[in-house]
Amino acid sequence: MTRDDEAEYREFVTARLDQLRRIAYLLCHDWHGADDLVSTVLLKLFRSWRRVRRAGNVDAYVRAMLTNAWLDERRRPWRREWPEAQLPDTPAPIAEPDGERGVGRLLRELGPRQRAVVVLRFYCDLSVEETAALLGISEGTVKSQSARALDTLRGLAAKAGTGEEAR
Repeated sequence: MTRDDEAEYREFVTARLDQLRRIAYLLCHDWHGADDLVSTVLLKLFRSWRRVRRAGNVDAYVRAMLTNAWLDERRRPWRREWPEAQLPDTPAPIAEPDGERGVGRLLRELGPRQRAVVVLRFYCDLSVEETAALLGISEGTVKSQSARALDTLRGLAAKAGTGEEAR
């Protein structure tokens, strides 16, 4: 990679790092996992920056890389770390930005595919066509997954509003 390429890569990452972390958090609901996911994607992006920057929409390409990396990690549970019975320290809990009754808690109740569709469609403001292309699924699947996810979220929000337990 040339110095100009590296400078361009650094500029891109600096401008979008916070947005990528937020998207990753909405997908995995764990700030540490989100940071790991973004790091993985940024390493892959660095390796292929010359090819990626020629893409028509680099932001969409990187969002696709982020979403695919998260889905890939969800499909391969043996690649994740296993929790231990005894932890060396007890860290302070990390508060969600929207609290326990917020959208973040409700999104965790969705399956991975529905969560990815909701985050891409409504947080990243992508069209049905863009979401379908990014996830490699049909537009009809995006629409049906969106509708099912929104119905689920409405039901969970109504239960949370009445004080009932969501599940």
